[in-house]
Amino acid sequence: MRVERYEPGVPAWIDIGVADQQVAVDFYGALFGWDVAPSPDEAGGYRIAMVGDAAVAGIGPQQSPGPPWWATYVSVEQVEATVASVVEHGGQVVVDATDVMSAGRMAGFLDPQGAVFAVWQSNEFPGAQLVNEPGTYSWSELVTTDVDAAKRFYGAVFGWTFDTHGDGADAYTEFKVGGRNVGGMMHMPSDMPEHVPCHWAVYFSVEDADAAVARVQALGGQVVMAPRDIEPGRFAVVADPTGGVFNVITITDTPN
Repeated sequence: MRVERYEPGVPAWIDIGVADQQVAVDFYGALFGWDVAPSPDEAGGYRIAMVGDAAVAGIGPQQSPGPPWWATYVSVEQVEATVASVVEHGGQVVVDATDVMSAGRMAGFLDPQGAVFAVWQSNEFPGAQLVNEPGTYSWSELVTTDVDAAKRFYGAVFGWTFDTHGDGADAYTEFKVGGRNVGGMMHMPSDMPEHVPCHWAVYFSVEDADAAVARVQALGGQVVMAPRDIEPGRFAVVADPTGGVFNVITITDTPN
């Protein structure tokens, strides 16, 4: 699906910072068919992955220690107002509001439970221009230790409403903007390793989840969770050769 603009509150962009960009570029290019050209000098090494003529993700140099992660950017009307709201409601600013050349304006945060997320105020660049197609971004999901606190925080910051299915630790919550599902949330699984913090997980659509997992392994990545069926389709959790974890999913029930 082509996207020309994002409503406020809708996840609009994803990127990852890695220690070895070329390894990541080669891996994702082979896995998803991305074309990742070198960046102009003023971009500081940040490279845009393309599918055809559509920008789909960013791959940049790693800015912080520890394992790399895929970051989710939520579209906002005004970054400074969002910064103030995040702080007011118990979040922390880790990257203050800053211009990204003429493309737009961004900021990065920790929510009250420590999950990293970012926001994007578009100017010339709206965000991901192709989504929910094989090899492109399809979903972001918050994995947290406090679902109720996350509802209060993100509801206040982005105006999200919530639709929760199931009970207790197995419940799944969908974030909504104008009645449309834009993301999900689940309680941190009991078998999640203790060192894994609360986080936003990113999903990429693929034609065949099992084939994608085999391809990940052939390209030097790792399987974190083997393919399994869930209500929207079949998914798996994998990691690229630099350690960046992400999900692949074959969607049989298209998000509304």
